[in-house]
Amino acid sequence: MMKRPKGSEKKKVLKLGLPKGSLQEATFKIFRKAGFNVSLSSERSYFPSVDDPEIEAVLLRAQEMSRYVEDGALDCGITGNDWVLENESRVVTVTDLVYAKQSLNRVRWVLAVPESSSIKTVKDLEGRRIATELVNVTRRYFKEHKVGVEVEFSWGATEVKVSAGLVDAIVELTETGRSLRANKLREMLTIVESTTQFVANKDSYKNPWKRAKMEQVALLLQGAISAEAKVGLKMNVRKQDIQKVIARLPALKRPTVSGLSDDGWFAVETIIDEKIVRVLIPQLKEAGAQGIIEYPLNKVIY
Repeated sequence: MMKRPKGSEKKKVLKLGLPKGSLQEATFKIFRKAGFNVSLSSERSYFPSVDDPEIEAVLLRAQEMSRYVEDGALDCGITGNDWVLENESRVVTVTDLVYAKQSLNRVRWVLAVPESSSIKTVKDLEGRRIATELVNVTRRYFKEHKVGVEVEFSWGATEVKVSAGLVDAIVELTETGRSLRANKLREMLTIVESTTQFVANKDSYKNPWKRAKMEQVALLLQGAISAEAKVGLKMNVRKQDIQKVIARLPALKRPTVSGLSDDGWFAVETIIDEKIVRVLIPQLKEAGAQGIIEYPLNKVIY
């Protein structure tokens, strides 16, 4: 049997879909924090450069991502599980990516009507018209509740359609509900909750190399996400104050305490939620901590 010339082995590549649009910048930022430099040569480019020769990325709308992952055009991609449900895609969820600071946070698709509407329950929508971008999920919801409605696809400006009387209700994406209230709409109920997910093609996930590569990327992404809401603290503490300081320190497990060259002092290091730093530092100072240093984290791997 003729041997393949050395160096001619087929290059191993993971085809990765990244979301274009509202999730794009948040996704790029979290990838950079995870250690992958992702960039575009121009705003019109659909092929981001990744400083990992084993990853080839392409930008697609999150709404379409799961279909291309399912049919194998992509090995994996990042999209919302709402669009996985909408497209009825048979894909593997590698991990959830909930990242509040960069807008990869949990969202809801809600049923809403005008504040002045007489519609109070789902049954009141019998025979009515509903506009939404999430057509299939909405149809399945009303079918399960045995309510006959007309569901039409909305290309945008969905809130305006119900306010203008073009439709009776909408199913719209919301995070805080502020936009609905600003448009004088009343939220009735949640149709489905959604998180951003890292999804994979089933056959690609069975491939040992591709699966290992996906799980490596997922681990680093999760580490970067976990680190975003946390900070590290370092401080020096006298021996007689060490118990008072430790008692005030929440930590992932326990703070790290190590002796200094001066026998009467310890160095203390811990990781805490960023939101409590402004309250905690004065308490630590009062308990005897000195030389307190707060520093950002790139990754926290549990």
